[in-house]
Amino acid sequence: MIPQEVKTSLASAWTASRAFVVRHRLWFGAGIGALLPLVVLLVWLGSSLPISRALEPLPNRALILLDNQGQPFARRGAYKEAPVVIKALPRYVPAAFTSIEDRRFYHHIGIDFRGMARAFVVNARAHRTVQGGSTITQQLAKNAFLKPERSLRRKGQEAMIALWLELRLSKDEILSRYLSSIYFGDGVYGLGAAARHYFGKAPEQLSIGEAAMLAGMVKAPVDLDPVDHPQAAGARARLVLDAMVSTKAVTREQADAAGHVAVRTTRADLPVGGYFADWISPQVKSAFDGPGYGEVRVPTTLDSRLQRIVERAVAKDMKGAAKARVGQVAVVAMRPDGQVVAMLGGTNYRQTPFNRAVQAQRQPGSAFKLFVYLAALRDGATPDNLVVGDPITIGGWKPANYEGGGGRDMTLRDAFAQSNNIIAARVYQQAGGEAVVRAARDLGIVSPLREDDATLSLGTAETNLLELTGAYAAVAAGKMPVRPYGRPATTPAADVKPLEPFAHDALLDLMGAVVEQGTGRAARLGQKAYGKTGTTQDYRDALFVGFTGDLVVGVWVGNDDHSPMTRMVGGDLPARIWRDVMTAGLKAGLVARDGPPEPRYAPRPETVEDAPRPKRVPKWLRRIFGL
Repeated sequence: MIPQEVKTSLASAWTASRAFVVRHRLWFGAGIGALLPLVVLLVWLGSSLPISRALEPLPNRALILLDNQGQPFARRGAYKEAPVVIKALPRYVPAAFTSIEDRRFYHHIGIDFRGMARAFVVNARAHRTVQGGSTITQQLAKNAFLKPERSLRRKGQEAMIALWLELRLSKDEILSRYLSSIYFGDGVYGLGAAARHYFGKAPEQLSIGEAAMLAGMVKAPVDLDPVDHPQAAGARARLVLDAMVSTKAVTREQADAAGHVAVRTTRADLPVGGYFADWISPQVKSAFDGPGYGEVRVPTTLDSRLQRIVERAVAKDMKGAAKARVGQVAVVAMRPDGQVVAMLGGTNYRQTPFNRAVQAQRQPGSAFKLFVYLAALRDGATPDNLVVGDPITIGGWKPANYEGGGGRDMTLRDAFAQSNNIIAARVYQQAGGEAVVRAARDLGIVSPLREDDATLSLGTAETNLLELTGAYAAVAAGKMPVRPYGRPATTPAADVKPLEPFAHDALLDLMGAVVEQGTGRAARLGQKAYGKTGTTQDYRDALFVGFTGDLVVGVWVGNDDHSPMTRMVGGDLPARIWRDVMTAGLKAGLVARDGPPEPRYAPRPETVEDAPRPKRVPKWLRRIFGL
């Protein structure tokens, strides 16, 4: 039985408490009202936030691009390894981060009020922000769940999420998520990736000095990058070591013995960009799309040896280009089947990553005449056919030759070799715009073309150098269309068909004449070469596209603002760059010396073979009859 005095005491206490509640019911109501939103918010956080987000891989895996010799030449995308396990790490590794970032990590509830007060006092005395009051839990909340904005609202959200994380996870689980997701500069996320990136080892193998250097980077990953800023990174690492001594994570002797830390720059030295890398990356990314840890090594068709040859040739030949007001250059080199082995999209990638070989749509000028003459050959013409050279008007348009005025009658071969504009317009008129456009499409041109525009015969429709070089590769291969590609596993197009033998041989005849005796003489080599020059109105673009052996190369020079060059034509600087690339490639054994066979006319279709060839009409008779 309960003694009477106890009963009396309990009754008195109950009465007193009821009286207190009655007197202070407003305060109780206000407290419950204040706690209710907090409870609701915590429940909402628990049901809506993915607690393991920081452990997830990045949306897309990092790519290491390999050339056709298996050597890496570029890396793309951010790099992240699998999450670290705190208990598997040496004790000093996580201690390095807690010592410099959050000394009271194991003693606060996600928000360190003592640390916030200390930071406030230090910052007030210094009249600037010297210390931060955010805990590791708050940093995890900010990095994993919030947008990078600076506002009181965001700080409040950060604090609430930090409290929720502390309720749901152990301290080691929070620290694991933090270390596995923080940014270490150079596109590297997480301690596992950072250890491999900067030191070439697993995080479990890090030394005290290496752990201190990585912990020091968290404050400013770019400015404290040990590759680019070794002195700043070293000074910061010593500060971390002192903090580790202060928190008794290591002894003073261990800190002093940490000494100089050697950074392995094997991966860090790999460039993240380049004209070829920028072009191929979207294609590679689509093939390896999806989240994943680590990085994928992807083979490409790039031949780094030919790439260096292209870069050296351009550097040499562009030295005096400023005098001719030539600002930019682009080069594409590919095999006849379309595999791109070298690419240059400008004079300097760091200064201008815009890829003029792929992204710039420019007029090809007379280089487009390849398609005009192919249409004529399909219509029954031969390289020996004579064409009238008198001036012509087509729908109010009067084409003119480079030297002005009319000209003498010429064979198709000579007209193509000398890049005669009037005869090209006549050939276009005879073959028809629809046939010319069809010829361009068959060889692989996909840019917009207007078949009702006679100026198309002189290359006024815009295309890009990669596309144009691929069309010339179709002639080299004798197959069409040729679609440029940069991955070795590319499946050949199902619609590829042979280029008509008679047209193929005739085009070789025409293109060989350009180099031997025409506008492309500057491109002559020690073996048979084939190509075509191109120059646009007011010297805004100059091109040379051609092939020898088993390599097809296209060269363009001009200015990004379309300003005119000083009488720069395709047979000048572009042809010289082309020749130097081919000469070096032949010398290095990267270009085959057994070039395409000499033209040999295959039997033409019966309807074409039996057709009468046009006869030459004397000039005096043409004048009389207005022919």
